[in-house]
Amino acid sequence: MANNVVELKVGLHCEECIKKILKAIKKIEDIETYDVDTQSNKVTVTGNITTEEVIKALHKIGKQATT
Repeated sequence: MANNVVELKVGLHCEECIKKILKAIKKIEDIETYDVDTQSNKVTVTGNITTEEVIKALHKIGKQATT
């Protein structure tokens, strides 16, 4: 299995946003680790996943994510 690292810029403005983002990320199949960096507004996800999958998961909760 390929192990990809997906790094995205996401607006992490409040606790609520962060909780929603974590919930969305945890639903993605085949993720291994994830990290939310509130300082640099970055989400890093590793696993057998694609950047598109992560962006799509975040779009579903109304979050814009860019590489």
